[in-house]
Amino acid sequence: QVRVVESGGGLVQPGGSLRLSCAASGGISGIYDMKWYRQAPGKERDWVATFTATSGGTNYADSVKGRFIISRDNAGNTVYLQMNSLKPEDTAVYYCYAGVRIGTLRYDFWGQGTQVTVSS
Repeated sequence: QVRVVESGGGLVQPGGSLRLSCAASGGISGIYDMKWYRQAPGKERDWVATFTATSGGTNYADSVKGRFIISRDNAGNTVYLQMNSLKPEDTAVYYCYAGVRIGTLRYDFWGQGTQVTVSS
């Protein structure tokens, strides 16, 4: 059974940093891509960043470009989101998405989310 588990959220002051982790496990043959999304209260879920496993490439939403960095561990099934220069508008529940290969088929999985609050 595939699990996608986020961790690392919390309360941080404006200008501070936080690192989120997302681990995918359970019967996975490989990873296609892993992404971070976020959803602020009363708003839609927005895409934040992507790590594409096949190319090692990364992409970011304009709102976080230059402040956030997505990376992957050597084993390949964990991604991190290093968040720097945090702003109050970064406050949201952050969700991890994993596009995985099981056998020869692609499946999509989501984590349960982790709260990030930026406030003084």
